[in-house]
Amino acid sequence: MPQTPPGAFEVFAPMDDRPLLLALRALKLGDLLVAAPALKGLARTFDDHAVVFAGPAWLVPIARLVPGIRALLPTKGLDDPLAIEPGVVDVAANLHGNGPESRGLIAALDAREVIQHAPGPGMRGITRQDPREPEWLDGIHERTRWTRLVNAFGVDACDTDVGILTPDAPPLVPDAVVIHVGAFYGSRQWPVERFAAAARALAAECHTVVITGGDADRDRAAGVVQASGLPAESMLAGRLALDELAALIAAARLVISADTGAAHLASAYRTPSVVIFGPAPVEEWGPPPGPHLTLTDASLRRGETFASDPDPALLAVTVDDVLDAAHRLAHIRSRQTSSH
Repeated sequence: MPQTPPGAFEVFAPMDDRPLLLALRALKLGDLLVAAPALKGLARTFDDHAVVFAGPAWLVPIARLVPGIRALLPTKGLDDPLAIEPGVVDVAANLHGNGPESRGLIAALDAREVIQHAPGPGMRGITRQDPREPEWLDGIHERTRWTRLVNAFGVDACDTDVGILTPDAPPLVPDAVVIHVGAFYGSRQWPVERFAAAARALAAECHTVVITGGDADRDRAAGVVQASGLPAESMLAGRLALDELAALIAAARLVISADTGAAHLASAYRTPSVVIFGPAPVEEWGPPPGPHLTLTDASLRRGETFASDPDPALLAVTVDDVLDAAHRLAHIRSRQTSSH
């Protein structure tokens, strides 16, 4: 049988001699987390397989926290073939999309079984390979999209099963209000001055407030810290590894964020969160039931994900809106705590 190249995987657990199940989703943090229910379901149903996640290598710290994933196959995108020989994978699941690029990568694996959607109407020359393949549906929640797919193949998966493991390392700042200013595209970047006003108000209520984001968000985060009068040590943007961010959010009192990976981490840990939505519909990307509130004005949504300026639906959310939501969540949490 063809062999996997030595060192091709980032291994989280012993691979032994189990057949491989590979799930392709070469996207970002939030995309991994919304696929977690499907991934967990695959691991439960195919419990005699080793589940390999094909995604960007920088997601290793979080991929290892998804129960059932045993290894990550570094995959930057869809331009290059997967670094694994045909015939090595027993079951291949396309959790990336339904276009010719992702379908082509899956087909090249020459797996015994393929889990994917039925080909779309514009895919000439491509026919349904398995009667179980469901039609692709637009407008459904992204978590539901992938649990619906794997359920069609007999997998036991629930779209609200979003929980992941907590990192072993303790949080840098426990019980903090985490204000995450990061967003990959300008369309999701709530203004710095509004983040600063919210941070200033919450700090005045004696909350410990920290500001997070990635390397690219350092200037925005520094602007929030300066304008809000927070101490310099509250500036954590670009200073945390991904698992350190996860530990911080898992132990947080509250998370305030645009619709980004940080918000999906809050969902995974049931940490109370206020999520500000811009170009993406809440109905398709919003959090599961739990201590989470979403803010947007869908009537103003432009919907251009890759735009360099904030979506009008995002700008419609005011500082008072965010603070009101934060106070509502604090009330809900205090009632839940007292009931126990």
